[in-house]
Amino acid sequence: MSLTTILLLMLVGILAGMMSSLVGIGGGVIIVPALVLIFGINQKTAQGTSLLLLSLPVAAAGAYNYYKAGHADWKIAAILAITFIVGGFFGSKLALGLEVGVVKKIFAVFMIIIAIKYLFFDK
Repeated sequence: MSLTTILLLMLVGILAGMMSSLVGIGGGVIIVPALVLIFGINQKTAQGTSLLLLSLPVAAAGAYNYYKAGHADWKIAAILAITFIVGGFFGSKLALGLEVGVVKKIFAVFMIIIAIKYLFFDK
């Protein structure tokens, strides 16, 4: 694996970790809005709860199935895992330093971008 590939993987890991902890993505796409809109939980608490709830069990179950099917690359996963943790740390620090309203707007814009991508640019 080339140095360029490793550096790009590290960048992807950091950015993915930041976005994950900044907006609580994953199953949080459903859980975060539900906690906020249905249960009246504040945005930051909903995101933290989502990360706590989903990260380890969902990742472990999914990784196991993909590994068994021969669709897991340990080198790429190791690089991304390390950098994802770094990104997650900084993303959560950023989110916790922002006003709740700003965090809610970032979450909403992120969801809109993903929706547009899925609706109009899905390959």
